[in-house]
Amino acid sequence: MIGKLQGIVDYIGSDHIILMTGGVGYMVYTPETLTLGTNISLWIETVVREDSIRLFGFMNQSGRDLFNMLTGVSGVGPRVAMSIMGTIKTDTLMTAIATGDAKTIATAPGVGKKMAEKIIVELKSRVAGGSATLFTPDVSSTGVLPDLLSALESLGYRRMDVVDMAQKLVAQNPTADITKLVPMALREISGNK
Repeated sequence: MIGKLQGIVDYIGSDHIILMTGGVGYMVYTPETLTLGTNISLWIETVVREDSIRLFGFMNQSGRDLFNMLTGVSGVGPRVAMSIMGTIKTDTLMTAIATGDAKTIATAPGVGKKMAEKIIVELKSRVAGGSATLFTPDVSSTGVLPDLLSALESLGYRRMDVVDMAQKLVAQNPTADITKLVPMALREISGNK
């Protein structure tokens, strides 16, 4: 099994790269944004199927661990896991799982509402504080997060455009309620334009 590869990014495709290592070009599927010609090191997860052997690469071990957690959910294969990881930032994904935010997870291509809910059910205990916790998102006051996201969506903002900002506002203002958070979010959005 290949655990880690270091080399030069020789080619960038839509969902994979060719990583040149010791004169051999390895096709590695990755959600990472990389630059042609750079020297990188990737943690590798090797997936063996009847008809193929595929390498999936991540910049750190936590990315590889997240991939393994996602593919451990029944019905989530490597392609869906990569789609999720390529669309949603790790912190955002962890918070969405911990708070039961299926709408955010469902924004990834190939992931519907039922699949997102299944991911939450199967991974919530691992993300939110089980002994096998790999990630520890700050969910101390996330009870208002779904309400804030719904309020912003009803005002016409796309969920994926505002979810990171909303999570930061909730984390920075743990005692604020929805009536205070919505105006703060609107000020933040208008300041970013």
